[in-house]
Amino acid sequence: MKECLSAFALAIGLSALLSVSLASEAVAQDAMEEKETAAEEKAPAEEEMLEGIVEVEELVVTGSRAQSRTVTDSPVPIDVIGADEFAKQGGADLADLVRNVVPSYNVNTQPISDAGTVVRPPNMRGLAPDHALVLVNGKRRHRAAVIHWLGNGVADGAQGPDLAPIPAIALDRVEVLRDGASAQYGSDAIAGVLNFRLKNRSDGLSVETKVGSFQDGEGILGDGELFSIAGNLGLGNDNAWANLSLEYGNSGETIRSVQRNDAAGLIAAGNTNVANPAQIWGQPFIRDDLKFFANYGANLGENLDFYGHANYASKETEGGFYFRNPHTRSGVFKGPVLDDGSPSLLVGDLDGVGQGGECAPVPIIDNKPDQDAWLQIRDDPNCFSFLKMFPGGFTPRFGGFTTDESILLGLKGFAAETLGWSLSASYGRHHADYFIFNTVNASMGPDTPTSFNPGDYIQTDVNLNFDITYPVSDQLFLAAGAERRNEAFEIVEGQIESYLIGQPLASQGFQPATNGFSGFSKVAAGRWDRTNTAVYVEADFEPIDPLVVSVALRSEDFSDFGSTTNYKGAANFALTDDLKLRGSYSTGFRAPTPGQQNAFNITTEFNFEKNDLVNNGTVPSTSRAVGLVLGLDGGGPALKPENSVNLSGGVVVNMGVVSATIDYFNIKVEDRLTVSQDFALTDEQKQQLIDEGLTSAAGLQEFRFFTNDFDSATNGIDLVVSAPVGSGMLSLAYNYTSSEVTDHNPDVLDALRLRELEENLPKQRGNLTLTQALSERWSGLGRASYYGEWYDSEDDQTYSGKVLFDLETSISFDEAQSAIAIGVQNILNTYPDEHELARDRTGNKYSQFSPFGFGGAFWYVKYSYSR
Repeated sequence: MKECLSAFALAIGLSALLSVSLASEAVAQDAMEEKETAAEEKAPAEEEMLEGIVEVEELVVTGSRAQSRTVTDSPVPIDVIGADEFAKQGGADLADLVRNVVPSYNVNTQPISDAGTVVRPPNMRGLAPDHALVLVNGKRRHRAAVIHWLGNGVADGAQGPDLAPIPAIALDRVEVLRDGASAQYGSDAIAGVLNFRLKNRSDGLSVETKVGSFQDGEGILGDGELFSIAGNLGLGNDNAWANLSLEYGNSGETIRSVQRNDAAGLIAAGNTNVANPAQIWGQPFIRDDLKFFANYGANLGENLDFYGHANYASKETEGGFYFRNPHTRSGVFKGPVLDDGSPSLLVGDLDGVGQGGECAPVPIIDNKPDQDAWLQIRDDPNCFSFLKMFPGGFTPRFGGFTTDESILLGLKGFAAETLGWSLSASYGRHHADYFIFNTVNASMGPDTPTSFNPGDYIQTDVNLNFDITYPVSDQLFLAAGAERRNEAFEIVEGQIESYLIGQPLASQGFQPATNGFSGFSKVAAGRWDRTNTAVYVEADFEPIDPLVVSVALRSEDFSDFGSTTNYKGAANFALTDDLKLRGSYSTGFRAPTPGQQNAFNITTEFNFEKNDLVNNGTVPSTSRAVGLVLGLDGGGPALKPENSVNLSGGVVVNMGVVSATIDYFNIKVEDRLTVSQDFALTDEQKQQLIDEGLTSAAGLQEFRFFTNDFDSATNGIDLVVSAPVGSGMLSLAYNYTSSEVTDHNPDVLDALRLRELEENLPKQRGNLTLTQALSERWSGLGRASYYGEWYDSEDDQTYSGKVLFDLETSISFDEAQSAIAIGVQNILNTYPDEHELARDRTGNKYSQFSPFGFGGAFWYVKYSYSR
């Protein structure tokens, strides 16, 4: 703890020193004049200084259906992040942009994580991705089709929304509610709510183009090259308007690998077909990343307005998998141990006689196949080894084409002058069409394709909302409403070769189905949906002048789980105008998704205890194979909703132009959903899984399943401080989060799974950001970001915390209509600690779960125009 706090203190000191060096005498003189002006006109000056950093006096709607309040008057902690905070960064993925300014929000690179590479799993307050609710203009956004089979331990098995389809240029601001809100918004709002507010201007044009790359890498300009171009256009007038945003971009792959010892040994033995590095660790390719968002509205007459928004996004993501060693990969290359103890190649007899017979064994001696035996097999058309097709082994490439689309239409108005009402309907769909190539269905032998479509995941959400609001008096404001939602998850069958059990080679030890990511069979494919209906009420009232109280109650009925009722109480008490206390207590829930209840998956993972690749399956909790593990007749128990209790309390302090908030939170979750530990498969369990549609189960070593078998307690502190400095703003945001598994079934969750849930995310994170207007045309930004230590369960290593520094400077032209910015993220080129056993294992030089990535310094240039 002391080391972490010392590192963060060092970051503060260095950034403060940086801010001093940026300020010139002229700027200092301007600051003195501004200070004098602030004494006379305090409110306007503060509002201007805070714009784009922490909009303290902005009215926010998140956290209350009843009445909008300022951030300081809200009974619950809310951060307001202006669009400028996202514009002054080098990346293009919204999840990364949010991470860089919200310390309680984590997301990492996910280089070899199956579907997690396609849609990366974020974590808020140390909980799973589907414990945070995402809204757009206050309306629930649909979840992604991707289930995170390989996340960061905490995210394993989660299915949350995807932020990547939202272009940053479309945003006016983001409201981050750091409190439980299931009593207001329903399922998922356990850790908090992110409300993305879209621009609603009916005029104006802005264009931005950005190029950048990582400093390291083999290219002339490094690697991970980024290009993006984005535009925002306002159309119409006060009676009918539309605000349109479009973004297009590409980003390249990064390589941060070292050569594995087994691959280096093959090369040293004379195998010239092995790549260097044999396995790639880094960010994936992202191609044709298209994002479109439209926000629109119209006045239809007195007290009647039309509103809505829509989006479409598509992209291709491609990353790598683990290297398949041409001598040791079981089910493809690895044969039996011979009588003399020598390893051998897996050799198939294509006429079905079986290994042996006419096909003599091929011993492996000194990292090379016995030459005479190999030549005999190579030249015999009836004998087959995958060494004929892949003499240097192979590394599969995996990815997906994702599309995301949504539309919301609504009407709102007033009845009887003060009774407000709103009716809306929305449709959202996320589609992940997977692909894998440079791999095989080993059971098909020489007839196998090397490129496959293993199938698709599709998520569809349909929402219908009706809300009313009524100000009974100046001290009492009421809100109520109803919601009906249908959520569907679909598995689309893959091409038949991706799950086929090929004979006669399958019976000779050759693994069926696509190696790396098995296809979805006809039996596993299907569509499952759920409908839920909710009613809710909320009241904001001021029983006495300095006290604001908010209460909410929501009752919800699910077609598959029954009913649940949740409540919330929150209050803000002003001891003085500049000192306020706030706190809340609420209950919450999260219902398992149809996908989590029904999806199958086969993936290849590295097991550090075995120091080898292992084929693992994830199955529904109701699978008969689960029943066999738990000693139950039939399948395992059906999933049930998670239940939570959220307690928070904090202080809001205004000291002149300096504002500060500190909040404590405690989140207890019962019957928490995750995936179990890995279980070794018996022949009976393998056959049961094959009967249920998992045709590749014959090649599985282990499997796991969804379960509700643990409780957790998460507590921590959020600190936010902001103050004007010179002609700019200095802001500090700090988060401490500690998670503990308080109860669990030791037969389902072992010590490794517990450690993943408690330690795979950093407990501490902090950002210190300084912005300065250096002159009328020049401006600058400096940011120090601290990431605390974390445990990587794939490496079995704890990595120390690091401090990263970002800088950006920009100059404006043409009366500030255009500007050029140059910036660098991680200017000191800081990396995580190196993986101590990288060469002995899978070649990842750094932790794949690093909370700040492992690409090093990223430089970028940006041009923007607005009118």
